[in-house]
Amino acid sequence: MNRVVVGHISEFPARSGRVFRAGTLELAMFRLSDGTVKAVENRCPHKQGRLSEGIVCDHHVYCPLHDWKIDLHDGRVQAPDEGCVDAYPVEVDEAGNVILFLKDEVEAKVS
Repeated sequence: MNRVVVGHISEFPARSGRVFRAGTLELAMFRLSDGTVKAVENRCPHKQGRLSEGIVCDHHVYCPLHDWKIDLHDGRVQAPDEGCVDAYPVEVDEAGNVILFLKDEVEAKVS
């Protein structure tokens, strides 16, 4: 896995989405109220809504188009809807750096 520092925790407002691009992959990243950071594909599986624009509640994001509820831990859409998006591991180190882990085939350059 590629380890990419994408910023400092202070650059991630609580319960708001930020967009990061890694090659052709677009990710939505969220700082949850407990201080953890989560990353998922920035598209709802239903109608491709931009999850980075969704509302965050606990560890879920609600798609801004049709209110689908997606678990930020594993990318699964919550019942009664079905589907999932890819979720990516994220860590915050002791210095407050936000580290995103990407599959080896994804270009390590994040913008």
